[in-house]
Amino acid sequence: MERLKIAYLSSENPKNKKVWSGTHYSIYRQLCTIGEVTILGPHQPELRLFVAKFINQFYLKILGKRYSYRHSVFISKGYANYFNRKLKEKKYDYIVAPAGSAEIAYLDTTIPIIYISDGTFAGCLNYHDSLQNLKANSIKEGNIIEQNAIAKSKHVIVSSEWAKNSVITDYKTSPDKVSVIPFGANFDLLPVTSDIDLSIPTAWKILFVGVYWENKGGEIAFNAFKLLLEKGYDVSLTVLGCIPPNTFKHPKMTVIPFIDKNDMKGQQELNTIYKQHHFLILPTRFDCTPIVINEASAFGIPCLIANTGGVAGHLKEDKNGFLVNYNDKGSDYAVKIAKLIDHPQEYIQLRKETRKLYDELLNWDKWTNEIKKLLKLS
Repeated sequence: MERLKIAYLSSENPKNKKVWSGTHYSIYRQLCTIGEVTILGPHQPELRLFVAKFINQFYLKILGKRYSYRHSVFISKGYANYFNRKLKEKKYDYIVAPAGSAEIAYLDTTIPIIYISDGTFAGCLNYHDSLQNLKANSIKEGNIIEQNAIAKSKHVIVSSEWAKNSVITDYKTSPDKVSVIPFGANFDLLPVTSDIDLSIPTAWKILFVGVYWENKGGEIAFNAFKLLLEKGYDVSLTVLGCIPPNTFKHPKMTVIPFIDKNDMKGQQELNTIYKQHHFLILPTRFDCTPIVINEASAFGIPCLIANTGGVAGHLKEDKNGFLVNYNDKGSDYAVKIAKLIDHPQEYIQLRKETRKLYDELLNWDKWTNEIKKLLKLS
C-alpha cells in the first residue's frame, strides 16, 4: 500500500522544539511514521503583519483596546494566499494543521483537513492574556476564523473535553466531527519504567516549570513550598524555565533559567533534572493542556495543577496527581504534598499509577494509533 502523502500546514517550523512547547515537532515526527510528510511552512505574511501590528498599537493608544492580529481576517487571508500556492505544487491525501486555525480558515482546497487544537478562540477569549481587552470587531473576526477553520476541516482533534465542548457548543459542530486525543511528552530522552526510582526519599524535591513566573502561578508554588518548610518538612524547590522576581529567594530554592530542547545536551539535562524530583507543582493561571504534565508522568512524578482550562485533559485525579482549586494560594498544594510525605507507601503507589497512565494514555505512540484509526489505517 502506498504511503499517505501528508501536508504539514503551519506558519511555524515544526522542527523547532521551542515552538508550542515542542508539540509541533512531536506531531511532525509521529506523522512521519505513517506517511510521507511535506512541511509547507514556516511562513509569515510580513507586510500584513506590519500593518496589523500598527492597527493594534493604534487601537491601544486611542481606544485602550487590543486588536488580536494573529486572529484577524487580514492575516488569515495572507496565510491563505501563500498556502494555496504551496498546495498546488504536489498532490496530498491529507492536510494536517496543528494550532492552525488562521492558516486554514480561508484555504481554497478539496484536500481533507485534520485540524489539531488545544483550545478554541471562544474558549480562550478573556481567559488567556493575549485575548483579553479585545475590540469588538477583533472578537468577531477571531470567532469567524475559528468557525471557518472548523467548518473546512474533515475532523477536529483536541486534547481535552474542555476544548471539545467549546468546538461543539460555541461553534455548533457535530460531536462526531471532534475527537479528544491527549498529546504525549515532548522530550527525546524518557525513562523506561524500570528506570524510575521507587525508593522512599529522605529529602523531597518539588519542581516548578514555566517560562513565565506569574502566568504559571510561581508565587503560589513558592507559598506552598514555604508552608511545607514551616511545618518542618524537608523540601526544596527547583524553578525551571524562568527567573523569579527578586522577592522570591530561599536557600533551598534552585533556579535553572532556560534549557534548550533543540540541543541534545539540553535534553540530557532535562532528563537528569526530572529524575531527581518527586513532585511537579503548577498553579497555572491559564492553560489549555500543559505538556509538562505528560513529561512529569513519564518520570512517574505526581503533579499538582490548578484546575483550569483544559488541564484535566492530561491530569487525571488520583491517577497522576491532583487538580487543585484555582483560587488556592498555596495551602491546599502544601496539604496534599504533606499527606503523601506522611504516607510514603501511598506516594510510591501514586508514582506507579502516574507512570502507568503515561504508558496507557499520555504518550505519542498512543496518539499516533488514534490518528491511524481516524484515517482508517488500522
